[in-house]
Amino acid sequence: MAASGPTPHGTGFPAEGRCGYYVEKKKRFCRMVVAAGKRFCGEHAGAAEEENARKRILCPLDPKHTVYEDQLAKHLKKCNSREKPKPDFFIQDINAGLKDETEIPEQLVPISFLSEEQMGNLIKKLRKASEGLNSTLKDQIMSHPALHDALNDPKNGDSATKHLKQQASILGNIEKLKLLGPRRCFVEFGAGKGKLSHWVDIALKDAEKVHFILVEKVTTRFKVDGKHRKKNSVFERLQIDIQHLCLNLALRCLVETYAASCEERNEEPLAKRVKNDKTEKEINTLAKEGNEKNIPEKWTPVAGIVIALCCHHRCDWRHYVGKEYFRALGLGAVEFHYFQRMSSWATCGMQKTSLEASNISTKRKDKQNDGSEEHDDGGYRITDDSTESLPGFLTVEEKKKIGHLCKLLIDQGRINYLQQKGFNPALQYYTDPLVSLENVLLTALPNHSSSPETTA
Repeated sequence: MAASGPTPHGTGFPAEGRCGYYVEKKKRFCRMVVAAGKRFCGEHAGAAEEENARKRILCPLDPKHTVYEDQLAKHLKKCNSREKPKPDFFIQDINAGLKDETEIPEQLVPISFLSEEQMGNLIKKLRKASEGLNSTLKDQIMSHPALHDALNDPKNGDSATKHLKQQASILGNIEKLKLLGPRRCFVEFGAGKGKLSHWVDIALKDAEKVHFILVEKVTTRFKVDGKHRKKNSVFERLQIDIQHLCLNLALRCLVETYAASCEERNEEPLAKRVKNDKTEKEINTLAKEGNEKNIPEKWTPVAGIVIALCCHHRCDWRHYVGKEYFRALGLGAVEFHYFQRMSSWATCGMQKTSLEASNISTKRKDKQNDGSEEHDDGGYRITDDSTESLPGFLTVEEKKKIGHLCKLLIDQGRINYLQQKGFNPALQYYTDPLVSLENVLLTALPNHSSSPETTA
């Protein structure tokens, strides 16, 4: 209903051209623009007698907005929440992995609900499974001339500089793997504004026949891909969740297509090579005509993979490609669930609570000789061979180490998966932890790749 009292801005009237409906919950007038000659916006017109008592109802597609009841049929045809026709590249759950209902418990309690014994057993399993893994990765912090001017722009803030350093190092690693070149299609997953593709395009200069596919599941503002007008490069943006993307891309679908193409030819995977003077169209024509033996160069769909890893705590067992690796270690969906949650300990910046500090102080005398070590920070660090100490007495530093172990184990499952699919993968640090705590880069080239820059 319309207000008779003053608003928080000291006036009893709505702003000129704005709706005259007073929203009690917000203690202000509605700010929607009204049509000429009207007092209320379409949302609130139903509350006014001047609208001839036309009834507004909740939209059945999205109850967050309303619609005139007598215009419902028309509205449903154009409502933004209506189910839209699926594009050709959409196939439901094509990259989701197989769902084994018997393997995933219906409900898993939060970590904070686990007993000390349960937490201790999880950490023991983690340490045992991680034995032999190299937790010290090689530094591959690089840069690229394409970002030189941007990196040295005095107008950059701290956040912009950090993002540019990450993009420069990723681009430098892509070049080191000899993946920059003409006649290639670059697919950027989780593209956001498309900045990485932007820098790849600049680095390629006038390379011929370069195609960029930017995949992002949400609508993104301030995109940069629309600014590219080079005749030799094409930018295409797909708004879709990778889970349903039928490009046989992303980690699972990339390598599944790669392996399938090799199985059809009954051969070992080979690296993608430049096709001499033959265009891709000509090669496809030869294959359709049954003259595959005349194709001058064999090729594979995937020349290389470069993924900046992060957000392990968002991983899902069903979607995870390293299930076989986990099972071989005697681990399953339950352990994976808790490991991916514990992985956040590596980056969440935990501080010791007063309760935790109090518990440590109370228990200190009882723990002096039980295999743990006292440190000057007032806490205890569980030594690697300590099996009796309880998780509640882990220091912040030890929790970070456990978080890193969880990340490493999850990533090792991905490494194992890529190896089985005919790739030579590697993990390396690509940026300083002061730039980003999520500083691990996964790279992979097909086995027998002609690139001498393959990292071990």
